Amino acid sequence: MPSWWCENAWLPPGRVAARVLVTVDDGRITGVDEDVDAAPTAQRLTGLVIPGLANAHSHAFHRALRGRTQAGRGDFWTWREQMYAVASRLDPDNYLALARATYTEMALAGITCVGEFHYVHQQPGGVPYSDPNAMGDALIEAAAQVGVRLTLLDTCYLAGGIGEPLEPPQQRFGDGDAAGWAARVDKLPDARHVRIGAAIHSVRAVPVDQLGDVANWARTRGVPLHFHLSEQRPENDACIERFGVTPTRLLADAGVLSVAATAVHATHVTVGDIALLASSSTGVCLCPTTERDLADGIGPAGALAAADVALSIGSDGQSVIDLFEEARGIELDERLATNSRGTFAAGALLDTMTVVGHRALGWPDAGQLAVGMRADLVAIDLASRRTAGSGVTAETVVFAASAADVTDVVVEGNVVVKNRQHVRLGDVGAALKSAIDAVIP
Repeated sequence: MPSWWCENAWLPPGRVAARVLVTVDDGRITGVDEDVDAAPTAQRLTGLVIPGLANAHSHAFHRALRGRTQAGRGDFWTWREQMYAVASRLDPDNYLALARATYTEMALAGITCVGEFHYVHQQPGGVPYSDPNAMGDALIEAAAQVGVRLTLLDTCYLAGGIGEPLEPPQQRFGDGDAAGWAARVDKLPDARHVRIGAAIHSVRAVPVDQLGDVANWARTRGVPLHFHLSEQRPENDACIERFGVTPTRLLADAGVLSVAATAVHATHVTVGDIALLASSSTGVCLCPTTERDLADGIGPAGALAAADVALSIGSDGQSVIDLFEEARGIELDERLATNSRGTFAAGALLDTMTVVGHRALGWPDAGQLAVGMRADLVAIDLASRRTAGSGVTAETVVFAASAADVTDVVVEGNVVVKNRQHVRLGDVGAALKSAIDAVIP
C-alpha cells in the first residue's frame, strides 16, 4: 500500500501532529500514525500537510477576465457585460482548454475538488448542440485530465430578470423551462471523479413557479443544490417590489432551502433571512475576493456563523485562485465591518476550506486526514519568504501562506502536483495564455 510520511499534519478535531505516517489503499486513508519514523518506501512531505481543499463555487471561464476588467469605474452590472462577451465565444473545444488550464491552476493551489456552477449550455442564440451536454462534458473531461474531483452544479437559467425574457447574450444559458433543464441534466454521464448537482442561478433567472421543480429534482436524486443569493442590493429590491418578500423568503416558500442546499454570497441578507437559512440547515458559500472585486459588499459572515450556518468558500470569478486568501478574507472583512479581531479562529477557517466545502459539494467522505476518508493531502511550505518563522500552526497556513506555498498535492492517493509542478500538464502559464487568447480577441 502507498504511504506518505508527513513532517507535520493537521489532524481532526483540529490539531497539528508531528511525524505522521498516512497509509492509503484504493484511494482511501487506511492508517494515520503519529510520532513515527519514515518507512523507506514512504513518500516524504515536508512542512505542514493539510487535507485537500474544496473550491465550492467556480465559474471556470471567468479566468479569462482576470486583469481585463479593472480599468475605469463600474459595478457588478458593468462587469457582467464583459463576462457575457467571453461567454459568447466559448465552444466545447476552447471551453475544455480553458477549464483544463484553470483547474490546473487550482490544483497547484491545493484544490482537490471543484464545484463548477455551470450555465453555458447551448450554442450562441440558444440552439442546442447535437450533444446537449457538450459544454458540461468539456468540464468533466477537463477535471479528469487535471486529476481533481468535480461537482458539476448544472444551473437552471431561464429568465433575463424577474418577469423578463432572456437577453440575447443569455440565450445560450437557457433550456426553455425547468422540465427542459431536467431532461438535459438527466443525460449527463456518471464518473468516478464527478458528482452531478443542481443549481438555481438566482431568483432573477428562474421564475418563481419553477423554483420548486429544480429543488425537487435535486431532492429526489439526493444531490447538492446551490444558488446565488442576495449578491447585490438591486436583486433584493426587485424581488421585494415584485413579490413582497426577500429572495431568501421566496426560496424558502418554494421549498429550496435544505441541509443539501448552499446559498452563494448571501451578501445582503437580513436578520430574518439568516434565521431562515439557519433553521433549514442551508449552508452559505462566501467568495470574498470576488465580492470585493465586484464591489458587491461585505457579507454578514459573523452573524451567519453565530447562527450556526455552515460556511464554505469559493474562487467564483477567478480574480484570484487562492483559498488561503479567501479564508482569511472572511476574518479580515469581518474586522473591517466590526472593528474587532478574532471572530473566526484559524482552525475554523481551515474547516471552511476543507471538510465543510466538501460536504457542500456532496463529498462528505473528504476533507479530513482520518481513516476511511479520501486520501487528499496538500503540503504547505513553512520556510518560504511568507511563512518562515511563523510556526507550525493553523494560523501560519491561514494568515501567512498563499497558493504559492503549496508544494505537493495528492488526490485519492494519486500524486497530482510534485515540487510545485503539475505532474501531467506542464507549463500552466503557457496553457492559460493559449486558452485565454482563444476567447479574448
